[in-house]
Amino acid sequence: MELSEKYQNLQNNLRSLESVCVAFSGGVDSTLLLYVAHQVLGDRTIAVTAQSCSFPKRELDEAKAFCESHGIPHFTCQSEELNIEGFRQNPKNRCYLCKHELFEKIWEIAKQNGISAVAEGSNLDDNGDYRPGLIAVKELGIKSPLREAELTKAEIRELSKGLGLPTWDKQSFACLASRFVYGETISEEKLAMVDKAEQLLLDLGFHQVRVRIHGMIARIEIEPKEFEKLLSVREKIYRQFQSFGFTYVTLDLLGYRTGSMNETLKEAKNDEV
Repeated sequence: MELSEKYQNLQNNLRSLESVCVAFSGGVDSTLLLYVAHQVLGDRTIAVTAQSCSFPKRELDEAKAFCESHGIPHFTCQSEELNIEGFRQNPKNRCYLCKHELFEKIWEIAKQNGISAVAEGSNLDDNGDYRPGLIAVKELGIKSPLREAELTKAEIRELSKGLGLPTWDKQSFACLASRFVYGETISEEKLAMVDKAEQLLLDLGFHQVRVRIHGMIARIEIEPKEFEKLLSVREKIYRQFQSFGFTYVTLDLLGYRTGSMNETLKEAKNDEV
């Protein structure tokens, strides 16, 4: 299917909703979704962003700025995952627990504003990884217009660039809880350590970063083409990471990749979605 046809399908899908509340993280996918929804539905579109300790302030600020610049009503909801029963223990269905609680809150905001549908920004590529959050999406009747239009991440970036969206080349982001090994307790302290570590790497000019946490060990994932750059500032990174609370700092030789914590879950699939 041609990209232009997929884009047309996305517009038609959104138009058929009549009104929509977009779960808006400010990332590549949800920004395109919100932009197109606003283009076809106008003031029948609102955005909701979750505010929590696993969502960096820089991301929230960017989400607010985008909505303000486009005149889109923007709401925030407090979604403190660490208060959800079982979440801190970081089970394999952690994302399901979080998404279920979050989308229930977003649904409430949508209903309070007379909105008939809630949509989220997963894309076709998400079908190939372990995504228990998509089960919550299905259970709560959340729409996934980008997946329904069969848009891949690369195509979303291409469309975003053509539409002049500032996020077209933005680094991919997932909540900070995804940096923890399954079964390792998630705490406010360690979330803050990861946040500071990733912010340091971004401030140093690295484009796509993940700092995975294994006990008190930091495992840095960056794009292989930036390995040499990291080695040139390795002592600074090491000292700063130690000041954040890490004992050891390592570089993952495979480099950045999505869902690397799922590599031990080969048997886990999205068959339920």
